Amino acid sequence: MPDLLKHADAFSGIATDDIAAARVFYADTLGLNVDEENGMLWLCLAGGREALVYPKPDHVPADYTVLNFRVSHIEAAVAELSASGVEFERYDFVDEDAINRCGGPYIAWFKDPAGNILSVLQERS
Repeated sequence: MPDLLKHADAFSGIATDDIAAARVFYADTLGLNVDEENGMLWLCLAGGREALVYPKPDHVPADYTVLNFRVSHIEAAVAELSASGVEFERYDFVDEDAINRCGGPYIAWFKDPAGNILSVLQERS
């Protein structure tokens, strides 16, 4: 079995059809540190992790969560993000705060400007 990738620096990629809108959303709305390089964005995430946001003109959003943010207090996270203009998805199984509390972690989903699904989640204690 090759060991080449075992120690390689890995990161996730997220496609968008509008880099400028993505920059505003991730930097200003979500408050992340964002670096721009060669027409792409690097999201500086907690724990020294990064995610690449790259332009894709024919982008079609994924129908699954592409990025999760683990938080310690989901109600506070939902309230703070809502105050910043984030609109949470209102699936049939979420409560009045848009939080799914049915099994697994507590989780609330929202979309970036390109329609990619993101979430905040709190592990159950």
